[in-house]
Amino acid sequence: MTDAYNRDQAPQQQADEEAFDLSLRPQFLGEYIGQSELKAELSVYIQAAQSREESLDHVLLYGPPGLGKTTLAKVIANEMQVNMQSTSGPAIEKTGDLLALLNELEAGDVLFIDEIHRLPRSVEEMLYSAMEDFYVDIIIGQDEGARALHFPLPPFTLIGATTRPGALSSPLRHRFGIMEHMRYYQVEELEEIVKRSSQVFDSEIASPASHEIALRSRGTPRIANRLFRRVRDFAQVYRDNHMIDLDITRQALTVLQVDEKGLDQLDRKILDTMIKFYQGGPVGLTTIAANLSEEATTIEDMYEPYLIQQGFIQRTPRGRVVTALAYQHLGYPYQEDE
Repeated sequence: MTDAYNRDQAPQQQADEEAFDLSLRPQFLGEYIGQSELKAELSVYIQAAQSREESLDHVLLYGPPGLGKTTLAKVIANEMQVNMQSTSGPAIEKTGDLLALLNELEAGDVLFIDEIHRLPRSVEEMLYSAMEDFYVDIIIGQDEGARALHFPLPPFTLIGATTRPGALSSPLRHRFGIMEHMRYYQVEELEEIVKRSSQVFDSEIASPASHEIALRSRGTPRIANRLFRRVRDFAQVYRDNHMIDLDITRQALTVLQVDEKGLDQLDRKILDTMIKFYQGGPVGLTTIAANLSEEATTIEDMYEPYLIQQGFIQRTPRGRVVTALAYQHLGYPYQEDE
């Protein structure tokens, strides 16, 4: 079964999966599963802005990747009944790029910037007046012929998304009137997301199977949907009725090397490296990254938050430390420091 499945994804399959993700995204707050407290707050702010016939205050969404920040931004735009322009911090290389985006906005529209912590400094500084007073000043011409041009903007809502809120400068962060922390999802919420995905794509899934996928999804809807797609592939190939049952789910997740705690191969490699080579720590993040030939930011943003949340790693002033729980999970004997 492994050989039949373990092939590189073709570009067409990747495109199909992107379309799959888009089709699963809720359009309004009532359809959005999870993040209940956040949704309740946003509902109040949206209704208040609509009653005043004003644009919504600027919103900063932060939290680990895959929790639905982009989806929530689109939901906010839909609830406000406005259009949304989407981009990312690395895509805005110069002030002219930002000006082109701002020029496309109409009153009340949403400008969504993913990875907003990666904006160039010059672009960020242009955002200050755009966010506060809805104008930008640009310099045209050079040397003695240079002159400032005052460029007014319609009232708009900037929604920024980031996995690293601490990387935002203080002036930019303080210009957001609404700051919301997106948290990991509960198993029950992820199970509901998996069941909804199966209904959207007319795939029959047993409750134990959807629960198993939810358990191994790291509290993250994006991962839940990705695992569902792969399990669905296995069921289509190895089940005559294409039924996604618990047995085929566990077989698929074993092939994918996703264990019962949601740890994948790199998660376990991080913990293994710290235990085998550094006696469980403390060890620095850059040292871990060098051992694994990975970027330190990749480990810090994508892997470490879940390992910390699950109690497998602790941060200390001297570095990262593997906990007794991680030793137990990986089957290593744990000896307390004397």
